[in-house]
Amino acid sequence: MKTIARPVDRNDRIKEFLSSLNIDIDFNYLDYDNIEDYSDLYTELDNNCLFQVEINYYSEAMIYLSNNDPSLMGSLKLAADLGYSIENLNSGVLASLLETKDLIEEFTSKKVEIDEFFDSLTKE
Repeated sequence: MKTIARPVDRNDRIKEFLSSLNIDIDFNYLDYDNIEDYSDLYTELDNNCLFQVEINYYSEAMIYLSNNDPSLMGSLKLAADLGYSIENLNSGVLASLLETKDLIEEFTSKKVEIDEFFDSLTKE
């Protein structure tokens, strides 16, 4: 008996592609119908606060900072650039800001791959 391949839904293809990027973002909360390219995807992620990372525990924050910014220079500069005052800073805030920035940079590094995927999707 011959098996007939079921057409794959556009949104399912997008979800499958995004999960293959191996980025720590939960792509399940997106409105895929409005995503046509990298820019739309970035906007959708940003509007849904999916780039925002929150590290709540001191121990997790300290581990992240010691691994990624042991001098704290990067995270302190980032906090200053975002208008934080010293009274509002702690390891959790610094680690959250830094990991959020790192996540955005990781996502941005995949721009070409994402654009190529959406180009191929529209050509079908």
